[in-house]
Amino acid sequence: MELHEVLYTTRAMRRVKTDPIPLDVQARILDAAIRAPSGGNQQNWRFLLLDDPEKKAALAPLYQHAMGELWKSVYKPQLDAANAHPEAPESVQFVKVQRSAQWLADHFEDVPLYLFPFCQHDPTGGSIYPAVWSAMLAARAEGIGSCMTALLQFFHPAETFEILGVPTDEGWHLSGTVSFGYPTGTWGIAPRRPVHEVSHRNTWGAPVGFEVPQPLWPG
Repeated sequence: MELHEVLYTTRAMRRVKTDPIPLDVQARILDAAIRAPSGGNQQNWRFLLLDDPEKKAALAPLYQHAMGELWKSVYKPQLDAANAHPEAPESVQFVKVQRSAQWLADHFEDVPLYLFPFCQHDPTGGSIYPAVWSAMLAARAEGIGSCMTALLQFFHPAETFEILGVPTDEGWHLSGTVSFGYPTGTWGIAPRRPVHEVSHRNTWGAPVGFEVPQPLWPG
């Protein structure tokens, strides 16, 4: 698959099939991930793959609770606005995302594979997020959808460590939860605000020097 197609079409794919992901595909995904840079080349990371039904069942209520808390806190203003003005374009878009995110929570146990990335003595994630994104890009090249969330590490870190058997005295930080599965939908370029609206040059607020009103791929 051409590089720019991977870059432009890798987006959050939460709705996936229950079909298992072959071990050779999982191996290619993680082997690509560990080629990413890490701080000082320390490679102070661990990658835990989860496909055990019992452990997914144990994590599911924690994830569902965390999702409920998210709607009641961080995203409550947007939910209220969407309910008040359901026809507004921003409301329509937000409800699509909300339903997709809720689908993952409601079907947590059905997702065939999860990746839990851990980084030692680095709560910033700077030493592991390049590897996580590489894993998601590699998955896209294999036709596998992925989505990274931070709900378990924010709302239920201790319970997640216990269920996954992670030692609590070695400085490990959970850096996300990534779902993997063959998508039920289709790939496409995600709509985003144009780059010139969110970028500056030399000084905050200064124009970046170019405009990109439409995606540059496909050219």
